[in-house]
Amino acid sequence: MSHQYTNDLIHETSPYLLQHAHNPVNWNAWNNKTLAKAKDGNKLILISIGYAACHWCHVMEHESFEDSLVAQVMNKHFINIKVDREERPDVDQVYMNAVQLMTGSGGWPMNVIALPDGRPVWGGTYFKKDQWLSALEQISKLYKDDPKKLYEYADKLEQGIKSIDVVDLNTDEPVFEKSFLETAVKNWSENFDNKEGSIGSAPKFMMPNNYHFLLRYACQNKDENLLNFVNLTLTKMAYGGVFDHVGGGFSRYSTDSKWHVPHFEKMLYDNAQLVSLYSDAYLVTKNELYKNVVTQTLEHINRDMTTKNGAFYSSLDADSTNPKGELEEGAFYVWQKDELKTLLKADFELFSDYYNINNYGLWEYGNYVLIRNDDDASFIEKHKISEETLNTKVKHWKKTLLEIRNKRSKPRLDDKTLTSWNALMLKAYVNAYSAFNTTEYLQAAEKNAIFIKENQLRKDGGLNHSYKNGKSTINGYLEDYAATIEAYIALYEVTLNETWLTTAKTLTDYTFTHFFDNSSKMFFFTSNSDTDLVSRSIEYRDNVIPASNSIMAKNLFKLSHYFDDEHYKITATTILNNVKPEIQDYPSSYSNWLDLMMNYTNPYYEVAIVGKDAKQKIVALNKTYLPNKLIAGSTTENNLPLLENRYAPNRTLIYVCVNKACKLPVSEVDQAIKFLK
Repeated sequence: MSHQYTNDLIHETSPYLLQHAHNPVNWNAWNNKTLAKAKDGNKLILISIGYAACHWCHVMEHESFEDSLVAQVMNKHFINIKVDREERPDVDQVYMNAVQLMTGSGGWPMNVIALPDGRPVWGGTYFKKDQWLSALEQISKLYKDDPKKLYEYADKLEQGIKSIDVVDLNTDEPVFEKSFLETAVKNWSENFDNKEGSIGSAPKFMMPNNYHFLLRYACQNKDENLLNFVNLTLTKMAYGGVFDHVGGGFSRYSTDSKWHVPHFEKMLYDNAQLVSLYSDAYLVTKNELYKNVVTQTLEHINRDMTTKNGAFYSSLDADSTNPKGELEEGAFYVWQKDELKTLLKADFELFSDYYNINNYGLWEYGNYVLIRNDDDASFIEKHKISEETLNTKVKHWKKTLLEIRNKRSKPRLDDKTLTSWNALMLKAYVNAYSAFNTTEYLQAAEKNAIFIKENQLRKDGGLNHSYKNGKSTINGYLEDYAATIEAYIALYEVTLNETWLTTAKTLTDYTFTHFFDNSSKMFFFTSNSDTDLVSRSIEYRDNVIPASNSIMAKNLFKLSHYFDDEHYKITATTILNNVKPEIQDYPSSYSNWLDLMMNYTNPYYEVAIVGKDAKQKIVALNKTYLPNKLIAGSTTENNLPLLENRYAPNRTLIYVCVNKACKLPVSEVDQAIKFLK
């Protein structure tokens, strides 16, 4: 196919950048060559940031970036740079901070104008074509007539950006108490939606780490009200249209308060963390709904998001082509009533009651998004059918609709592989294996762990961030190291393959060399070998994905136990203490830190299992929800600090230790569990 326009993005691998390769705008990728071009030509830089599954990014592209008149203005006055935020979270972070300072809010698409040295002077998110043109012309005129004004503003804004993610070393004695956690949870609970679940009103993001912490806190403190709230939220999300009832997996967020109509893109990182969450919640509740959510989500990941070599793709777009040939949000996922009647025939009435093909489930223009509001027991009682009959029918409905849906135009796939997100999904498979003992889950986890080790781990000991078409690219960020270390530790705990534990330690030592900030004792987001940006930030607030520093602190806490390493232990404690002053006022932004704090305020157990049946004992142990423990084990003699001199040739013994004091070893798992509660 011949194209009227082709720009420099044609040489990139990111699907998002390639989507813009035939715009009339002279787009460039973010690299040293492009930045040098701006400096040498003394030209303003226009930085436009988005991602492949972003609906409004596509809208702005169609309205402005595909328009030759808009392109003319952009090409005349600016060096234009397109950035895939998933490939370059470092660039996104700096300019997002700038936009939030300038406008009070942020989002994607994000559009920023910067001086030739990269310092921002103007920015915002989505702009209509006329607004966009007007802004470009005003700023280019100001730069030509009175550049001093822009430079003065850039100086002030630069100081603001640099102050956003500054963390001072907390010289107070580290004191972590249960009362601190109680206050945080109490403050948090004031914003709970006790009718539909979650925090606050629409739009509703799932924020898996929030519920991971709240689940743990509720269980360890025997707080029934809080546990009920967590279960309400998980049930409502699983019933809602935000969960794909036909093909499995979750969309990114709900646009309404009842979890009904999602923003339809599916992100790997959401689904990974939700698999981990629902797996743990199943251990607590033994709720079959949660097991079904995990099963169907992992079926979706295996079917739609997994490569032959065991890597995972990044996302599926919200938009797909409708029957008229137009790109439309949700077109792949929604149903019309007549279509369902034709497909389901005599079962339609039952189906329509189960999935609300009525006013409750209606979205717009006659489109229905499947949503449940009854549990199976109530539905069975109402319709006087057996559980077996209902299960058979639901399975048949899903199979029928999936076959038809797969004939539709599919959403675009972002087929790059990101190390950090892959590590989250690797850990999800480990958590699902722990909960359900499904061999295929462990096989998927091991295959992905090998993929990362063989393709993303460089000979110098560092990780790369992105992989596509056999090419491993972009020096890794702290998120890549933190997530991979955490996943490898989790994989070691179920396999006892020490490769994963020692690789986790090696990667940790690499982060101290290349990411550690000696003044704050925190970790920078970017490596010291990366090109300097406007600021070198420290990511410490938990978001949809926990902050890289909070994951690192948890890793250091665990590794300090495995290797009896005082430096790791002190660093984990110091990092948590640094963040502590902010936690109580904004607990939802610090849930992973609160989870770490529970390791200090409650007993934290080392479970060492040694002997030929060690792996079987671990499988049995993992049937119980025990968030305040780590597992070390071996089937032979082993010199790891937790395993040394503990091997007995004809017995498999379980040692439970806390604060360097151990119970007498036992041979039965249920005996060990009594020590752990």
